[in-house]
Amino acid sequence: MIAVLQRASEGRVTVDDRVTGEIRTGLVIQLGVAQGDTEADADFLADRVAGFRIFNDADGKMNQSIRDVNGAALVISQFTLAGDWRKGRRPSFTSAAPPAEGERLYEYFCTQLRGLEVPVETGEFGAMMNVKLTNDGPVTFVMDSRDK
Repeated sequence: MIAVLQRASEGRVTVDDRVTGEIRTGLVIQLGVAQGDTEADADFLADRVAGFRIFNDADGKMNQSIRDVNGAALVISQFTLAGDWRKGRRPSFTSAAPPAEGERLYEYFCTQLRGLEVPVETGEFGAMMNVKLTNDGPVTFVMDSRDK
């Protein structure tokens, strides 16, 4: 499971001009579910995200978590993160989880993050979405549960 975290001062996702999720201070998280990913991968990433200290403290040092700053997460399903770009000029998505399993684990991740006291807004699984954010910093991290 791959998560791209972007520290944001605001974020919004729309589907057909309808806002499905919106945050102020927090994280915009693009989440890709690959074949073989399990609840353990989602648990690991949710725990890591909730406690990850990438928000500035009073001294301007990255020393606070999303919970410490009363932030929220905007989680967007992003199957292309599981794409393989190494062969040819067109990416292959055969390593992405099948849609039903991808959606189940995406929803599970969101539930786990909420259980760790992080407010969560979402996009719409499988939809064509427009994502807008103001990346604060910019600060961006890529987390892959297979790299733990």
